[in-house]
Amino acid sequence: MASKRPTFEKFKAKALSDPAVHAEYAALSAAFEMKRQMILIRKQAGVTQEQMAELLGTKKSNISRLESLNTINSPRLATVENYARALGYEVKIEFEPRTV
Repeated sequence: MASKRPTFEKFKAKALSDPAVHAEYAALSAAFEMKRQMILIRKQAGVTQEQMAELLGTKKSNISRLESLNTINSPRLATVENYARALGYEVKIEFEPRTV
């Protein structure tokens, strides 16, 4: 018997139909994507948060906070660049026209 529970995709679509929710989602999406990519490249490099902290001369708790998808604080660009450089990457920033 199929579940009648709504899927995440349906929930998301319904939530994003609210203009206020959509605007907030759009405002946060760049930061969320950046942090998702940071976590991805660290894991692909086989580096733990503890090891990343050592590479950057900081504490694991700072790496956890930096990578947290649930924080509203944005890291400084220099911090993101140091993080990327430690893993053999560079940061590229692109500006795109808004689609409203």
